[in-house]
Amino acid sequence: MTHTNPLVDETSPYLLQHAHNPVHWYPWGDEALDLAKREDKPILLSIGYSACHWCHVMAHESFEDEATAERMNALFVNIKVDREERPDLDKIYQLSHQLLTRSNGGWPLTVFLNPHDLVPFFSGTYFPRQARYNLPGFTDLLDKVEAHYRVNQDALAQHSGAFLTALTSLSDQAGASPDIDVSLLPRASSQMGSNFDPQWGGFGGAPKFPHPTSLEFLLRGKRGETDRHSVFFTLRKMAEGGLYDQVGGGFFRYSVDARWEIPHFEKMLYDNGPLLALYSQAHSLTGAPLFRRIAVETAEWVMREMQSPQGGYYSSLDADSEGEEGKFYTWRRQQLVSLLSEQEYALLAPHYGLEEAPNFEGHWHFHLALSLDEIAQRLGIADHEAESLQASARVKLQAAREQRIRPGRDEKILVSWNAMMIRGMAIAGRLLQREDFIASARRAFVFLHQELFREGRLLASWKEGRARFPAYLDDHAFLIDAALELLQSRWESSILDWAVNLADELLLRFEDTPNGGFFFTAHDHETLIHRPKPTLDEAMPSGNGVAALALARLGQMLGEPRYSQAAENTLRAATGSMQRHPHAYGSLLNALDEWVSPPSIIVLRGREQEMEPWRRALMADYSPARLCLAIPEGEIGLPGLLAERKPERTVVAYVCEANRCRSTIRSLAEFQRLLTA
Repeated sequence: MTHTNPLVDETSPYLLQHAHNPVHWYPWGDEALDLAKREDKPILLSIGYSACHWCHVMAHESFEDEATAERMNALFVNIKVDREERPDLDKIYQLSHQLLTRSNGGWPLTVFLNPHDLVPFFSGTYFPRQARYNLPGFTDLLDKVEAHYRVNQDALAQHSGAFLTALTSLSDQAGASPDIDVSLLPRASSQMGSNFDPQWGGFGGAPKFPHPTSLEFLLRGKRGETDRHSVFFTLRKMAEGGLYDQVGGGFFRYSVDARWEIPHFEKMLYDNGPLLALYSQAHSLTGAPLFRRIAVETAEWVMREMQSPQGGYYSSLDADSEGEEGKFYTWRRQQLVSLLSEQEYALLAPHYGLEEAPNFEGHWHFHLALSLDEIAQRLGIADHEAESLQASARVKLQAAREQRIRPGRDEKILVSWNAMMIRGMAIAGRLLQREDFIASARRAFVFLHQELFREGRLLASWKEGRARFPAYLDDHAFLIDAALELLQSRWESSILDWAVNLADELLLRFEDTPNGGFFFTAHDHETLIHRPKPTLDEAMPSGNGVAALALARLGQMLGEPRYSQAAENTLRAATGSMQRHPHAYGSLLNALDEWVSPPSIIVLRGREQEMEPWRRALMADYSPARLCLAIPEGEIGLPGLLAERKPERTVVAYVCEANRCRSTIRSLAEFQRLLTA
């Protein structure tokens, strides 16, 4: 039987996956909310995303089943939400789930709401159609939840008030502190160190996530080389494990084991952007070929598979293909024997772990079991021969894999996720001297400006020509941060102009002026049961942390006190929360680190060609303590302090640090001595 429901008119690939379910799904909006209130039916709210494996499982088991759909349609108004398009709803109802169940959330998220106030009264994540895994069967659950709603109206009314009070108390919005606590920096470093896995890298046990903002904080290395060792060790272990796609490049979402060997096979743009930046920075610090290779392969994968013809970056690749998780990425031994030469197989079998037992459902998922050096020694061949064999084998593996049915690709273009990748590409291009990476980042940035900035307001999501949803805190903060990295890679006044515009919008529409910090939604956003002001890093960096860092940099660069003060107020607002568990606030720690020790601002002026050796000297190494801009002599009408950095007949460098400016530098040799010092 063919079904169509109101999701058919949506842009989200996730919602469109459910547009022909027998469940009569609605998108979140007035039509569904008014219907539920009018008919006094509780709302079944289901939140997920297109690359989510367990979302697919629940869909196949329950939402595609006629009998289950019949019960859902009879008892509830059913609303589907893509958590990537509506992170505001996801944040609220994930927090609500934690409050109701005292357990962590996840996707799919299944929440039952009172239609009259949208307060949840029961929630869970995945439910099987028939009872198993110590979980109730979904159909039985539907009947019990609806009966509970009917029988307990008075109790539910009392529950709503108490729940909203508790939700506010859990929202990580401690009062602003009069003093910013600089002791948080060594305390956070110590906590991260105690949670560090010395055998496999990373933090804690399985499942294991990369936590790039924590690694970025430790990479700053101001609390000793132990911190940087932890970063380099973790990056090496992740690169050698199955978390990294050894054939195609790019990182999967997380590892289900502590060894980084078997991932959850979805690939998300927002993971790969920060990791691209980290591997590029680690190569700059160490010169390690592995870190450069991983950064280059990741960036090339992004440009090859994740960048749209229009310039924006797509969101994700599915964990599943042909209905099976990981099928696109795993191998049988016989496939490899028939595909590779005898020499190539002799090298790859020990290299990728084929001499071990199959590690994923009877198949092999590649991880680096032995180094090429060890295998070359074993086979009695030179290192360069081993590298050549690996390269030729990898080309064959890529070509063979391309013949398989690919995982689904979510082709939404999300502003915040794009900003994270623009930042990663700009940093990689600068540190690895890859102009194609910088060009890719610029294309994406221009696309966002042209397609998602309408009538002075930023929108959050784009697909097939439709830009939708008022932008959130993350969209504005991450874009400002990305713009500053792009400006350091290649100057363009239009990039700075938009960054200033976005900063003004952020202060005007999102700032909690009395208390400091920024709300996740704008002041004129749809009224929901709660208005988060997130400071904790979750799957993505905290918007408040990135805003504090980016605004402080922009304020210092332009001499604009409004931005600097907003950044400082954000740190004050977050101090109380950070004092409880400082290690969980990596983004805010990075902002705090720069508040304690503001970066130097270096501005070069001159002819573009003549500035190039100066620029190369600047870009040669990783230095979070510098913000470096090479502005061609023809650029005029610059804002703020930049207007005072005038070009001269030769290249000139203006260097300001610790609230003082050095004498103007006109000699490249003197400039290089300064950088070395």
